[in-house]
Amino acid sequence: MKKKTPTEYISYYAFLNLGILLMAIGIYFFKAPNGFATGGVSGLSIILSNLFPVLSQATYMLIINILLLAVRLIFLGKECGGLTIFCSLLMSLENRLFEIILPISEPLTDYPLLELVYAVLLTGIGSAIIFKCKASSGGTDIVALILKKHTNMNVGTALLFTDFLIAAATFIGFSGNSLYLDAQTGLFSLMGLFAKVFVVDDIIDSINLCKSFTIITTRPEEVTEYIMKNMHHGATVLDGRGAFTGDGRSVIMTVCRRSEAIRLRKAVNDIDAHAFIIITKTSEILGKGFRDNTN
Repeated sequence: MKKKTPTEYISYYAFLNLGILLMAIGIYFFKAPNGFATGGVSGLSIILSNLFPVLSQATYMLIINILLLAVRLIFLGKECGGLTIFCSLLMSLENRLFEIILPISEPLTDYPLLELVYAVLLTGIGSAIIFKCKASSGGTDIVALILKKHTNMNVGTALLFTDFLIAAATFIGFSGNSLYLDAQTGLFSLMGLFAKVFVVDDIIDSINLCKSFTIITTRPEEVTEYIMKNMHHGATVLDGRGAFTGDGRSVIMTVCRRSEAIRLRKAVNDIDAHAFIIITKTSEILGKGFRDNTN
């Protein structure tokens, strides 16, 4: 694999830390004050801090993450990556830092649905960025991996099952020495869990989004020269023939990032105003210049 340059390392960890920070903000400012436990260690720590307020939510989160990392080392051994340890501990410490410098004891607004939207979006974007960096925030991912190893359950199902149990627990409220039904918090937590499932996937696809071009033209040399020299991408040229006219045409296939698509479309139109262009969205491009197909 190609070794990263110092600049690439700085960019990588800056992007990774942005994801961790967004997750910490979503948990501390929007999830915890409202009691939204949409799964994960953050959800479990929110429930525990409400039931047993001797420790803060961030402290519970740090303790649980340390215990889960220890369990992962025991059960999964070398599968416990350094980035997982880094992400889970840093996110817990950032939550604890927020508690110290910006203490809050109640929701920021009187609109729980608005706060749920921000909770899901911020943690969803943060999770997507961390996944984009090929890292994990740990947490209940560890439980899911252990269940996968020792049962027939796949990771996705195991993770959803674990998070569902945590979210469902918020239907039970605790006041004084008595338990009561807290339907509002429970329903919001379940809504947040189901929204998170779709939001994270959509955000990951948006981050990875590229455009695939199929260009049918009579001037292939000029088009491919522009793609290679101006955009620094490769292209595949095929020989084609019009079904109606029988005339020969060249079919050029190439891919580019979303930010480059408008420039390429304009360039092709300037070179050959009669070119036929098919542009499709794709979030999975493997190979040189895009994602490493060895991972």
